[in-house]
Order: sequence, then C-alpha cells, then structure tokens
Amino acid sequence: MRTVSVAAGLALAAILSAGSGHAAEFRLTSPDLKADGTIADRFVFNSFGCTGGNVSPALAWSGAPAGTKSFTVTAYDPDAPSGSGWWHWVVADIPAGVTALPQGAGAPSGTGLPVGAVQGRTDYGSSAYGGPCPPQGDKPHHYIFTVHALSVDHLPVDPQASAAMVGFALHGTEIGRASLTALYGR
Repeated sequence: MRTVSVAAGLALAAILSAGSGHAAEFRLTSPDLKADGTIADRFVFNSFGCTGGNVSPALAWSGAPAGTKSFTVTAYDPDAPSGSGWWHWVVADIPAGVTALPQGAGAPSGTGLPVGAVQGRTDYGSSAYGGPCPPQGDKPHHYIFTVHALSVDHLPVDPQASAAMVGFALHGTEIGRASLTALYGR
C-alpha cells in the first residue's frame, strides 16, 4: 500500500478544490437589462431620431478578483457603422468597495456616482451616459456593458478623456472583467 505525505495530500486537495467551482465568479447583472434581451426605451438616447429617456441602467457586480483596487464601467456598441464602434458610457475610479451603480448614475451631473468616480467622454461628445440609437433599419445592435476590475486605485484620466483613452489607461491594470450584452434596434 502506498502512503501519501500529509503535505502532498493537502497540495492535491488544494489543486482539486481550485477547479471545483468554489471560487466566486466575477459577474455583472442588471435589474434593467436582460442578457441578449431588448433594451427598454427608458435607456435609449433622446436625439438623432431616437426618443428614449436616456437614463443609464442600474448595474451590479459580484465576485471581483482578489487584489481589485478600483473598477471602471464601460458601455460599447461594436455594431455602430463608424469603423470603430461607439462608446456610450465610461466611468473610471469607482472605489473597490462599490459593487453597484443605481439607475440614472450616468446623468451629466454625476450625482448618482460614488465619490471619486469620473465619467469619461463618450462618442456623443459628453461626459455622461448616452443610450442606444442605432441607424433606422439596421439589425439590432449589441450593447456591451462591462465592469473592469483594476489593480490600481486611480486611472490617470480626467473627465475630458475619451473612452479610448480610458481603455488605453486600464489596459495594463485590468485583472478581471465581467460583461452583460443587451440589444436594441429600430
């Protein structure tokens, strides 16, 4: 009969339990958006031929990776006919203790955001949430809401930074991400 040392047994148990799904999965959810569902008019842009409420949806996340020091939230449409997609929302420097943004947090005033959080400039040209508004007749576009877990407390960006600049700044500091995709067409 072979014997296994206590240390080897503990090491084997650790390896087996690591793959058993006991670790929390980094997830993004929303009471306002359903995965692959249609985005309600309340969250649609109110210009360019669209007549929505232009209110940012509530978002909540859980299971952030160990070592997370801040979060960045983005909303992006890869289907926009711009050659580079369309950035609808970007919020940087969300403190690590925050796990949700309430509905309407993306207002231009930023009063619904946690202290210290900064909204970057979207492709609409403002530092606020800008809802979906795809061209009339296009197939429904995919709107990808993502929370990025970062290894730094603060990104070196200001409120006039473009979403692309925020993406560049978070590139080397991202330690995890969770996304939720919803659709909208007209």
